[in-house]
Amino acid sequence: MNWIFYLFIVVSIITAAITGRLSDVVEALLSGAQLSVKIALSLIGIMAFWLGMMKIAQKSGLIELIAKFIKPITKRLFNEIPEDSPAIGDIAMNFTANAFGLTNAATPIGIRAMEELQEHNIDKTSASNAMCLFLAMNTAGFQLIPATVIGILAGVGYPNPTKIIAPVLMVTTLAFCFAIICAKILQRIWKPQTASNSESEGK
Repeated sequence: MNWIFYLFIVVSIITAAITGRLSDVVEALLSGAQLSVKIALSLIGIMAFWLGMMKIAQKSGLIELIAKFIKPITKRLFNEIPEDSPAIGDIAMNFTANAFGLTNAATPIGIRAMEELQEHNIDKTSASNAMCLFLAMNTAGFQLIPATVIGILAGVGYPNPTKIIAPVLMVTTLAFCFAIICAKILQRIWKPQTASNSESEGK
């Protein structure tokens, strides 16, 4: 990816030099650098406020309460995992934290959940259906309030940055549901490895 951006920059400079518009490129670089600093500063304030609110929600037990509420749905989605597995609770916590923008809290929970799913995985050399489903859910990136996008829009001077909440919620919900549906369909094509299959392969 770095090479792609480097190529874009070099080609734009060469093209500007050939066409005699090198001054426009320099002006765009300076204005872009100034705008990036402005966005970063405005993003710091919004993200600090939002993450602070989410941290209060986490400390007060609200995140855990929501995770317990969606735990029955998690059990149905990950029906290959035993109901008493700690992975079920961690998956629910990870989803809840991501939905509310607590990515710093969601990352270690997600890693722990993946490690617990690996313990239930029969074939240790490849990902299980549950692990693939969990990864697909995280990749879809369901969010109730996109604090980062709101901060960027506010930084560039957009008059009403909160207007993005409804479209983002709609898109991420569709992506989230589509990811689950695709994972469940592919699970029927590639059957999970069983203990008997593992033993026969070992022989």
